Amino acid sequence: MNAPLRRVAISVLVLFTLLIINVNYIQVVRSEELRDDAGNTRVLAEEYDRERGSIVVAGTEVALSVPTEDRLTYLRQYPQGPTYAPVTGYYSLVYDNAMIERASNEILAGTDPRLFARRLADLFTGRDPSGGDVVLTLDPAVQEAAMAGLEGVTGAVVALEPSTGAVLGMASTPTYDPGLLSSHDPAAIRAYWEELNAAERDPRLNRAVSDRFSPGSIFKVIVSAAALSTGEYTPDTVVPAPDTLTLPGTTTELENFGGSSCSSSGEQSLIDALTVSCNTAFAQLGIDLGEDRVREMAEAFGMDGEEREIPLTVVGSSIGDPENDAELGVSSIGQQDVQMTPLQAAMIAAAVGNDGTLMAPYLVDQLRAPDLSVLDETDAEVLGEPVSAEVADQLTEMMESVVAEGSGRAARIPGVTVAGKTGTAENAGPDHNWFIGFAPADDPQIAVAVFVANGGGTGGDVSAPIAREVMQAFLDGQGE
Repeated sequence: MNAPLRRVAISVLVLFTLLIINVNYIQVVRSEELRDDAGNTRVLAEEYDRERGSIVVAGTEVALSVPTEDRLTYLRQYPQGPTYAPVTGYYSLVYDNAMIERASNEILAGTDPRLFARRLADLFTGRDPSGGDVVLTLDPAVQEAAMAGLEGVTGAVVALEPSTGAVLGMASTPTYDPGLLSSHDPAAIRAYWEELNAAERDPRLNRAVSDRFSPGSIFKVIVSAAALSTGEYTPDTVVPAPDTLTLPGTTTELENFGGSSCSSSGEQSLIDALTVSCNTAFAQLGIDLGEDRVREMAEAFGMDGEEREIPLTVVGSSIGDPENDAELGVSSIGQQDVQMTPLQAAMIAAAVGNDGTLMAPYLVDQLRAPDLSVLDETDAEVLGEPVSAEVADQLTEMMESVVAEGSGRAARIPGVTVAGKTGTAENAGPDHNWFIGFAPADDPQIAVAVFVANGGGTGGDVSAPIAREVMQAFLDGQGE
């Protein structure tokens, strides 16, 4: 063989070798990555040829697949789309999936290993393959009341069953119609996507779990818990409550809300300080307790900065890293770098209502096979005991006072004792508004957190009425 032919042969051999290496790299090394790529619509097209499982709330399908006459065998529908969109998410031919549609995709798509026997039977019997169902813990009355309460504002509501951690309601606004992202018309899907992109506040976010906010005075429950747990404080312990507090090492004067006075004497009981949400009292209390005690209590309630899966991904909440006593004082009233998700806020209320025991929140009750047999069922799980039952009782007494006599009056329910705490948090725009609480206070059945972004008012006048309606909806349903 002459030299030119030899060079051509070697070049061809090298090219074939590179081609074989590339094919193996794509098919073996990158196969899972490419399969999971949101831009890979081939996998979605294959999934549309089988009936996707349903997402179920209280026996009603809030996401289901129906047969069609077009080239894609099934169409995903959301009969109450905007009401449950923050939880269900969407299942899109163009934009993949989100929320429960993503978190529970293997069950819904029928690819979960627990459905292997079913898939094998389908292969031999010729039966059309189908996915399993995801049964959520949501209570329809709670969800509807939460979404109605948030109408016209940007915010979130989370309701939990204190004794188990089951999520009874998870609302986020603004919302959207997932059905418009799940059609078989790519042009229409993209047009709606661009409409959502242009919105001032992204409707596709679930603000209950995907973002953190300054909690303001609801954080005073944490500081109260830290104080009571030392054994050196009771609800009746008198603490300093001046009109202004000069933050240590600075000339900055910390004021109470609206420049108000908490007490004519400059001091008051701890229960009264929480009832009127006295900033100076709690800033000084946090400084006196020290960062370690405040941080340890916050982390015990779940504010450890770590993500959790419910199975939706929940971003971590934390108190930040105050560098000195001045920053610790501001942190102790829920400002500075303290950041909290609405879910975390509900966990605080639920733990107090559950005799000091914090339960792991969960959104999925059951996973079911296509024949409705139960593949898996969520068991209640204890995350920790941030406070003793005795301290929880003291916190409950103090939070009852907030609703009965203080800033949380708008959360009162006739014939029911409600425990709660309001919060108004300063930020770059109008104030954020919060309320956390539980009812009935003597036998808590529901714990709730309400967050309204840039509501501009106070937690007592903006968020507390929404919490009342949510708790009332649940309690009314329990009596039926």
